[in-house]
Amino acid sequence: MIGLLRSEWIKLRSIRSTMWTMAGLVVVMISFAYLNSAIASREAERSQAGEVTQVALGAAPFASLIVASLGVLAISSEYRTGMIRTTLLAVPRRGRMLAAKAATFAAFTLVVNLLSCLAAFLVGQAVLGSHGASLDEPGVLRMVAGCALYLTGAGLFGLALGTLVRHTAGGVVAVIVALFVLPQLVGMLPNGAGARLMPYVTSVAGMRIMSSAPGVLTPWAGFGVFCLWIAAAALAALVLLRGRDA
Repeated sequence: MIGLLRSEWIKLRSIRSTMWTMAGLVVVMISFAYLNSAIASREAERSQAGEVTQVALGAAPFASLIVASLGVLAISSEYRTGMIRTTLLAVPRRGRMLAAKAATFAAFTLVVNLLSCLAAFLVGQAVLGSHGASLDEPGVLRMVAGCALYLTGAGLFGLALGTLVRHTAGGVVAVIVALFVLPQLVGMLPNGAGARLMPYVTSVAGMRIMSSAPGVLTPWAGFGVFCLWIAAAALAALVLLRGRDA
């Protein structure tokens, strides 16, 4: 398994788009934190710690699309180049291969996401000055770490959808539909069904971990629901990966 993890790491960092995508993630998180906090600084004296933290982490929805797209690329690039045939020839146990790819991807992106979210938080609080929050205030550390966990989960969701679709453009479209379009569609359901179901839908549930407001689900329960979405997509991906030719 160590050799398999090492090979997956080599493949991940060999994709030219990996480092560019992660660099873009850092830029988006920090630039949004600066701009959002600069705008909010006029009313910061009225805000609580959780609210100013959410302002600093306001780029999370856009960042999730970046990380999820990288997750799609992590597997679709192998199908595009034909490398997947070599991979499956070397590792006939396809579930083991997918697990190693997911573990490598999660470890790498979690580190980058943690650094990005922490940097965004610090930049935001520096802009807010005396009206900013600190990591030792209630809920703030959970929101910053939760942002990194949500982005990592979005990346794994993209990896699962990329395995299902096996095509870069199609996988990215599937990510957009699952994380952005589906909540909008659910919210349009009549007779109050949308309002009842909305807390359990993909990104809505996942981003609860970054919220300080009360809701149907607690922050960790919401993230748990999001993990169930990821697990369902991963299970479907594994079933099709085992049943389809490369």
